[in-house]
Amino acid sequence: MPTEPEKSPEPPKETARIEAFSDGVFAIAITLLILELKVQPLAKPTSSALLKALAREWPSYFALLTSFGSILIMWVHHHAIFRLARKADAPLLFANGFLLLMVTIVPYPTAVVAGYLTTPAARAAAFFYCAIFFVLALSFYVLLRVVLRQCTLSGPMVERLRRGYRFGPPSYLIATLVAPLSAWIALGICTLLWIYWGLMAARLEPCDDDNASAQPHAPDVPNSAASSPNCDS
Repeated sequence: MPTEPEKSPEPPKETARIEAFSDGVFAIAITLLILELKVQPLAKPTSSALLKALAREWPSYFALLTSFGSILIMWVHHHAIFRLARKADAPLLFANGFLLLMVTIVPYPTAVVAGYLTTPAARAAAFFYCAIFFVLALSFYVLLRVVLRQCTLSGPMVERLRRGYRFGPPSYLIATLVAPLSAWIALGICTLLWIYWGLMAARLEPCDDDNASAQPHAPDVPNSAASSPNCDS
């Protein structure tokens, strides 16, 4: 009986090292968030005093959950973007490095918000927090633009990324401008945005039809050249 020829193993993806390095940075950043939760010493360590002290730490819990969720969603989006990347060129390396810089900074504004949310400095803390996430949204948009310039890509997932990432920086800029007026409204905008990004992330895993359509499209050329994708070599 004729046997099917064995399929040769696919070569490792060119961006695999970048993705592995990036995963490590995301993991470290998300782990550092928990370091902001500290047990305060009690003068009289009773059960009721401990419970009250733990309850007073709610700004830290709020900041931890918000920032943990945001980094988790950023990691999902980062994974989706790199599914479209075709080569590890210098623009991709620098754009990814810019994004990772902003990801590593996230624990710091989280600590600032946790420490000052219930003080008169709450609006300044919220302004700083929102400003960091505005730059972070810009870094994601830059990374997406660099990846999409490598090849001419189309498809439902690509269009969702384009629309969503154009929406991000202006929205965080609005939150940053609102922060000097109301810390709670500014942080509420950020929270709503991360709910939006989370819902968007749930739709970023393409189905078979998306995989077929989100491919580099070659222009109308003779058959001899049609097998070459429209990417930079």
